[in-house]
This record gives sequence, C-alpha cells and structure tokens, in this order.
Amino acid sequence: MRILLSAVAASAALIAGATSAMAQGTVKIGLILPFSGQFADAATQMDNAIRLWVKQNGETHGGKKLEFIRKDTGGIAPDVAKRLAQELVVRDGVDILAGFVLTPNAMAAGDVSQQAKKFMVVMNAATSIITTKSEYMVRTSLTTPQLNGAMGEWAVRKLGIKKVYSMVSDFGPGLDAEAAFIKSFKEAGGEIVGQVKFPVANPDFSAFVQRAKDLNPEAIYIWVPGGAQPGAMGKALAERGIDARKTKVLGQLELTDPNAIKSMGDAALGMMVSSHYDAAHDSAKNKTFVAAYEADYKRRPDYFSIGGWDGMHLIAEVLKKTGGKTDAEAMIAAAKGMAWESPRGPISIDPETRDIIQNVYMRRTEKVGDALQNVLFDTIPNVKDPVKAAMKK
Repeated sequence: MRILLSAVAASAALIAGATSAMAQGTVKIGLILPFSGQFADAATQMDNAIRLWVKQNGETHGGKKLEFIRKDTGGIAPDVAKRLAQELVVRDGVDILAGFVLTPNAMAAGDVSQQAKKFMVVMNAATSIITTKSEYMVRTSLTTPQLNGAMGEWAVRKLGIKKVYSMVSDFGPGLDAEAAFIKSFKEAGGEIVGQVKFPVANPDFSAFVQRAKDLNPEAIYIWVPGGAQPGAMGKALAERGIDARKTKVLGQLELTDPNAIKSMGDAALGMMVSSHYDAAHDSAKNKTFVAAYEADYKRRPDYFSIGGWDGMHLIAEVLKKTGGKTDAEAMIAAAKGMAWESPRGPISIDPETRDIIQNVYMRRTEKVGDALQNVLFDTIPNVKDPVKAAMKK
C-alpha cells in the first residue's frame, strides 16, 4: 500500500508540470460523491449547492478558472473512493479533492491527499478524526461530537435535566455522538440512567422505547441516521405513550429532518435537536440562499447543501489568497484561520485542527400555523470539535 501511494505522489509530481502546460489558468477539482445508491440524494443536494455557488459567484477565482471532474462512489465504498482519488490525481491531474458525504470514503481519500500532497475539502463527512488523515485537509461541514457534546452540557445548564436514558444506533457515528453527549452531560453534573444500542439495519424500536419508558427518565437522548429511521422512532415513541413535551426527547438534527417530522406528525412536537444548519435559519444571507436554491431546484437546501456551498466559498477564497497557486502547502496555510459569514451564521476554520468552528443551534419542533417546523430557541456560540480540543490538552 505504501508503494502504491508513493507511486501516486511521484506520478502527481510528474503530471503537475504537464498539466500546467496543457491547462494554463485552470484549477481542476475532483468531486468524489455517492451520486448513485442509497445516499444519492445527499450527493445531489451537495452538488446542487456547488453548481449554484458557481452560477452566482463565477468560474474564475485567483485568476484561475474552476473545472470540475465528478466521480461516483455508489455509496459507502472506501476502496472505490481511494481508487477514484488516485485516478483523479494521476490520470486527471486534479489540484483539489472535494466532496465526501460519507466518513469511510473521506478517510480513504485522505491517504491519497497526504501522500500526493493535494488540498482536500471535506464537505460533509462528520467523524472527528477524519481531518487527522491528511495535513492538507480542511472541513466545512460539522463533526458529530461538535453537535452532541455541546448539547450534553447545555441540557444540564439550560434545561436543568439531571437524568437521561440513551438510545443510539450501534455503529461509528452513533457511538461517537453518544460518547460526546455522555461525556459533556456527566461533566456538567448529569446522570445516565440507562443505555441501549440497536442495530443499524431495520430495527424495531418498540421494545427499546418501552425499556426507556419503564425507567421514567427526565429525558431520552436518541441518535439515529437520517432516512426512514427518525420517522419510525417517532411513531414508536407515540405508540408507547411518550410525549416529547413532557419527557424531553433530545437528538441530532436528523431526528427532526423535515421529511421525518412529516412522517411523525404531532408525535414530533416538543423534540429538541442540535443542528448547524436549517433552511429556516433567520438571516438575510440564508433567505437569499434558500430562495435561489428553491428557484433552481424546486426544493429546499439541507445540511448537505450548506457543506457544499461553504466548501466552494473556502476554495475560492483560498485561491484568491494564494494568487491562484495550488500547491497544498500554500492552500492549507491560506485556509487556516479563515472566517466568513455563511447562510448558517458565522463560521471559521480552526488554524490548529483545520476543522470548522461554528454556532450550534438548538431547535424544537413546534406548530407554525398549520405546519410542523424546527424553531430556533437557543444558540451555543463558536463551538469547536471537542474531541480534538481534548487531544490538545
């Protein structure tokens, strides 16, 4: 494997000269996304935002024209993601690797970024350690511990919750989310009265919810992946007589995704989630962004979209700062400490970890008119990834 990656680095160096001769004034961006398979909609949302950003801001930045080469992983496929990254570097001569909806794919491509010395922008994948895979990598989305760690302390200090029952999906992101929530919740003085982990594939939530109800906790903490599972969880809570307006239900933004709360109906009322973006965010920049996105794509943007939008802003500003230079050392130096106003609010890139610093928004599902909506009711400002913050201590 080391020999293969060394070959990638050597080939990339050879191609760099040839590429500059053939494509003067062009910056090639290799977008690696799951355009097909079960995560295809996430890729579409992100790619829509990338295309919209270019439409509104132009193709030329730092004196260079942006050129995109799109590659499909087909889903969770780290071997495919690594192969595509290698092909993009060696065969296509890309200057930047970007995209990455899924953690395993981002981790695999990170090896190529490091060995080939290519600037890499992670626009969604949220496991904390991803950015440690390459010193040339930066993230414009979120980390799972960032949202859930912030919520754990907040639940004690702002809501006065002392006892929580935890229910999470038994795989990497769910375990990361739970670990961050429990750590900060306990440090703030809270107690975990019980825990259960359920299988990722097609779980029947009824028995798990009943177990939580039997312990009569003040609150239930839930982490499930997006898609059909949040709606199924909401229905199971309602069937077991758990009212989120009485027994507080806490989770990450996927739990009350707009499609999920449509499926849940009034069972979603009172659920509280931590989030980094919602299309209903009340700011002038977001209203402009949402209106343009809806006009072009006939749907609302989501958290995949905002990662792509801000990823493009970062790339453009980096090119301006480097004067169009695309060597990874110059680009990552330009990215460190960068700050701007996003449709989600103020964000910046931590100069030490190359990860995003942003507000964490607490939203509660309420009825606004006749519609269910996630309503912002509190903000935790300038949150860093707690995992890497703890590593620095």
